[in-house]
Amino acid sequence: MLLSCQEQMLPGATLLAKWDFARRAGFDAVELRGRGDLSFRDRLPELRQAKAAGVVMPTVCVEMSHFIGDFDAERRRDAIANMACQLSVMAELEGVGAMTPASWGMFSYRLPPFVPPRSAEEDRKVLLDALNELGEHAEREGVVLLLEPLNRYEDHMVNRLDHAIELIKATDSDGVRVGADTYHMNIEEAAPLDALREAAPWLGHVQISDSNRLEPGAGHLDWRSLTATLAEIDYSGSLAVECRLSGPPEEVLPTVPPLLR
Repeated sequence: MLLSCQEQMLPGATLLAKWDFARRAGFDAVELRGRGDLSFRDRLPELRQAKAAGVVMPTVCVEMSHFIGDFDAERRRDAIANMACQLSVMAELEGVGAMTPASWGMFSYRLPPFVPPRSAEEDRKVLLDALNELGEHAEREGVVLLLEPLNRYEDHMVNRLDHAIELIKATDSDGVRVGADTYHMNIEEAAPLDALREAAPWLGHVQISDSNRLEPGAGHLDWRSLTATLAEIDYSGSLAVECRLSGPPEEVLPTVPPLLR
């Protein structure tokens, strides 16, 4: 398994400087962040240069204000266009794919007004339309769209790995896979390791942070059991650190790889 770190967490003014630090800290790769307005495509000169210099960039995680399950049709179309763009860029970089949730911060059943403006059936149709379109695009490009379940406070549609798997099965596309996140799993999954075992045939990517959203080792998650479970199911993707840090990155990030090797 490749161990990667998201680029915004790494010290350095350039991607090459961040890569230099990442390698010295014990990481194998850098996970990119993909902003909206097709700006990820605008980074292609920088990313091509980084690839030529040996930077390993298997995945990109979306960083936008709206997503493929947005209530607004225009914003939804924009999110789909941005995800298609990110998939194409990752294909050029010979990466694995692009990760997105259904939505983030749009609505929660746990907060007022408690009743969403769209029914569960309409939610499912909207998501399937987006996943089918992006799955076909991903297949053509030779990459995958990674659907990330979020916890109940951040999204009302896809909270657990089995929620994502049900949608993926309905698309019948090899271009869509599950992107698991240990922070969200710690909240939503009754048995996170069993959930990973059951998700094995559809598991395309794993993001990691501890129970408190800090770096692995700063909370109560059992990292040895996690890595043993991933080895048990023959997971060959990457682990990407996505978290807040409990201290300066120069001090904190080098403590992470020894927990996961």
